[in-house]
Amino acid sequence: MSAYEITLLIHIILFCYWLGGDVGVFYSSKFVVDPNRSQSGRLTAAKIMLDCDLLPRICMSLTLTVAGLLSYQMGIQYEPWLLAIIILLGPLWLTMVLTLHFAHNAKFIPTLTRIDLYFRWALIAIIIGSCIFAYSNGQLTQAPWLIVKLLGFAFMVFCGLMIRLNMGGFINTYTKLLSNTHTDEDNQAMISSLNRMRPWVVTIWLVLIIEAGVGIAKPMF
Repeated sequence: MSAYEITLLIHIILFCYWLGGDVGVFYSSKFVVDPNRSQSGRLTAAKIMLDCDLLPRICMSLTLTVAGLLSYQMGIQYEPWLLAIIILLGPLWLTMVLTLHFAHNAKFIPTLTRIDLYFRWALIAIIIGSCIFAYSNGQLTQAPWLIVKLLGFAFMVFCGLMIRLNMGGFINTYTKLLSNTHTDEDNQAMISSLNRMRPWVVTIWLVLIIEAGVGIAKPMF
């Protein structure tokens, strides 16, 4: 296999595990919020959900780097400094994702969580700005579909932020569930939180599918 084929394979694998893992996370969440299930059953479902949630987050963190390398191998030219940033982005983002997942009790986690939040907002702004610049300067005239894919990725990052914004009730009740101090009101807050997150989750699934379609069709707008 050529370097391009290997990179393309990795890109496809990231898509599959991102979408499949995300569906698994959301499916298992309905057992976590079910007040008719036992505490142990809900906690088991929560562990499955949280463990599975690592896969989509890993895939998201690596996608831009792999996509950037794929476009470079297709002939898209980047300045050396920009290519270096693209290559470093994935490993650095992945390190932050893994640290937040496995070291969640460490003292520095609240600070790292804020850094992660600011990083995602900055990434959205940078992607949008880069797309506007590339379009206005005709730098992607040979592959205008890349602009659609980049904007789609930025929108999925935004959807993830909206999920985070609406998951307060879910997290608060989960914390109480661990100590078995939750009430009926807490259960309802957890369900309401999940309902608010659902549209954003489904939107990510749809955008992922659209992104895959654009990558296959490569339309010349």
